[in-house]
Amino acid sequence: MTEKLFWTSPYQTELTSQVSWIVGNDVELHQTIFYAESGGQESDKGTINGIPVVLATKHGKRIIYTLERQPDFKVGDTVVTQIDWQRRYALMKLHFAAEVVLETFYQHFTGMIKVGAHISQDKSRIDFEWPESIAPILKEIEIEAQALLDSDLIIASDFADEANEKRYWRVDGFAQVACGGTHLKRTSEVGCLQLKRKNIGKGKERVEIRLRA
Repeated sequence: MTEKLFWTSPYQTELTSQVSWIVGNDVELHQTIFYAESGGQESDKGTINGIPVVLATKHGKRIIYTLERQPDFKVGDTVVTQIDWQRRYALMKLHFAAEVVLETFYQHFTGMIKVGAHISQDKSRIDFEWPESIAPILKEIEIEAQALLDSDLIIASDFADEANEKRYWRVDGFAQVACGGTHLKRTSEVGCLQLKRKNIGKGKERVEIRLRA
């Protein structure tokens, strides 16, 4: 099992840790700060001992990193992991922005079902099953979500079930949500939202979320 320090130290960009497994170009570390794609949030980018990571995948409680080339280190060696902080921070902001928008929709629409989500460095999106256009209420959702972000509230995140690696985030007075992503410390770090609606087929709606400079 990989100890996932990106949960407890999401602002950490460099880590010295021990190699626990190697097969070909695939590597596992005893501890890691390098997030692997999950729940729609894309993987981090970065290096292990200077070798670029081209793929990060979850295997149960393990995370396997595929390197650009076969490593020159061996099991038991100590290596340095570095992540692209600009990308990580953008993902954290757009991830939380999407979560806030989603919860704000839930508070307005009973029975709305999320059927997809994706968080990249440039934008995030949420897909819903819903029988009518959300366009008439989209601006209201944006204003309400922005007000929550501007309140500069603390974002708490912790284990709901540590043995099974189930986590959550919580903003008091707003919501508590099961989520295994990386999280900001305060809501105001997100910045200014810009929401756009897309129709992706009958009975489905998409909201795209960007952050204004």
